[in-house]
Amino acid sequence: MASATATEKSKGETPRRFRLSLAGSRLGRLIVGLNLLGLAVLIFGALVLNETRRGLVDARVDSLRTQAELISEVIQGAAVVEPEPSMDPQNAVRVLQLLDIPRTERARLYDATGHLLADTDVMADKVMVRELPPARKPGFDLFALFRPNEAAREAKAHKAEVAEMREALSGEPVQEVRAAETGGRLVSVSVPIQHVHAVLGVLTIEAGDVDQIVAAQRAALMPFILIAVIVSLVSSLMLNTWVARPVMRLARAADSIRLKRARVLSLPDIAERDDEIGDLTRALEAMTATLSARMDATEAFAADVSHEIKNPLTSIRSAVETLEMSPTAQAQARLLPILKHDVGRLDRLITDISNASRLDAELSREAPRPLDVAKLAADIAGLYAAGAKPGEPMVRFAGRAEPATVVGREGPLGQVLRNLIDNARSFSPENGVVTLSVERRGGEVVILVQDEGPGVPPENLESIFERFYTERPRTGERRAFGGHSGLGLSIARQIVDNHDGAIRAENRKGADGAVNGARFIITLPAAP
Repeated sequence: MASATATEKSKGETPRRFRLSLAGSRLGRLIVGLNLLGLAVLIFGALVLNETRRGLVDARVDSLRTQAELISEVIQGAAVVEPEPSMDPQNAVRVLQLLDIPRTERARLYDATGHLLADTDVMADKVMVRELPPARKPGFDLFALFRPNEAAREAKAHKAEVAEMREALSGEPVQEVRAAETGGRLVSVSVPIQHVHAVLGVLTIEAGDVDQIVAAQRAALMPFILIAVIVSLVSSLMLNTWVARPVMRLARAADSIRLKRARVLSLPDIAERDDEIGDLTRALEAMTATLSARMDATEAFAADVSHEIKNPLTSIRSAVETLEMSPTAQAQARLLPILKHDVGRLDRLITDISNASRLDAELSREAPRPLDVAKLAADIAGLYAAGAKPGEPMVRFAGRAEPATVVGREGPLGQVLRNLIDNARSFSPENGVVTLSVERRGGEVVILVQDEGPGVPPENLESIFERFYTERPRTGERRAFGGHSGLGLSIARQIVDNHDGAIRAENRKGADGAVNGARFIITLPAAP
C-alpha cells in the first residue's frame, strides 16, 4: 500500500506550474549532485592548474629578467670604457663566453646600433635538431596549402626578435611570450645595457621550454580529467541501476497487467525504497490493488444482479405459461396482478441497479463543497410531506438549534436521505410517522432517521447493508415480497463511506423493552 504521506499528497495536490525545486526529492538531489560532482572535479583541476601554469610562466619570466639584469651589470662593469661611455665588444663577448648559460636558454648581445655581437647558440656550437616532415607523395597535395610555411615562420620570429631589441634600445626592459622559429613558444627578456642614461647595448635572453611547461601542466590535468570521467561514468551507472532499471521493471509490470497476465502489480524490493521510485511503486501497487478489488466487486455485483433479475423473470415466465393454459377468464384475472407485481419489481430492480452502477461516476463528477445538511434534510422532508397520500406514513423533520455543515456532495447525500426515508416508510404502519433529525455533536454531524415499524432483527443489523439483502420482517399488504430491491441501504453506505462517515442501524425500544421501530444513524465529519 502507498505510504500515508503519498496518499495525503495525492488527495491535496493540484496542478501547478513547473518550478525548479529539489526540496524533498532524493532522486533529484542525487542526479544533480552526481552530475555536478564530475564537473566540479574538472573545473577545480582546470582552475588550480591554470593558476599554477600562469604562475610558472610568470616565475620563468621573472627568473630570466633577473638573470638578464645580472649579466648586463657584469658586462657594464667589465666592458664599458670612459671618459666617453662606450661598450668594448670584445670584452662584452668574453664576459658572455665565461658565463654558464643553460642549454635551454639562448642569449644574444647587441650593440647600441642593434648589430648582433654574440649569440650563445653559435658560441656553444649548439646543433638545432628538427624533425623532418613526412615525404610528399607525387602529384598535387591539397593539404600542402594549409601546412605552415617554415621560411615565413622564421621570418616572423626574426621580425618579432628585432622589434623587441629595438624597443629595449629605448631604455626600458621588455619581456614577452612569443612564437619561436621552430613554431613553438618561448619566453624572451630584453634588458638595455646602460651607463647612467646612455644605452650602450641590449642583452636578450630567451627560454624555449614554455611548451614543455604547458605540456607538463596538461599532463598534470589528466588525473582530474580521468577522475571526472570516472565520476560521470559511475554516476551514469548508478542512475541506470537506481532509476532506469526500476522504471523499466515498472513498465513491464504495467504491460503484464494490461495484457491480462496479472491483476495486481507487486514489486516489494522496489516498494521498500525511500525515494520517488519507491513512492511511485507503492502508489501503483495501491492503484492496481484498488482496481483489482473493484473488478472483483463488479464481478460479484454482476453475479448478484443476474441472480436477482432471474427471480422476477422466472415468475413472469411461469405466470405467462399458466395464463395460456388457464381455461377461464376468472383464473386469468388472478394471474394479472402477479404479472403486474413482477413487472414492477423487475423495473425497480433495473432502476436501482442502474443507480448503483453509476454511483462511482456520480461521486467523482461533483466536487465536495460546504453543505448545510439540516437545510437539505428539511427540504427533502418537506417534499415528502407535500406529496403524501391519505394513509401513507408522514415524514417529519425535527428542527435544529445550530447549523450542521459538512463538506460533501448535495446529490449523493440527498440520495442517502431519500433511500433511508423510503426504507423507513415501507416498513411503517399506515398513518405512521418517520422522523428525520440533524444535530451537531462536537466535531461531527449526526443524522437520525427513525420509523415506527417492526424494527430489525438483532442478528441482521449489519447484514441489511449488504447488496440485495431483504430479510427485514414485513407485515401488511404494502410490504409484500419484492417490495425492495435490496440496494438502497447498500448505496447509502457506499455514499457515506465516500464522505468519510459511518452509518449503522439500531432498534428503538420503549420503557418495557419492546421494539418500537428502527433507527438509522449517519455520522459525518463537521466542516471546520
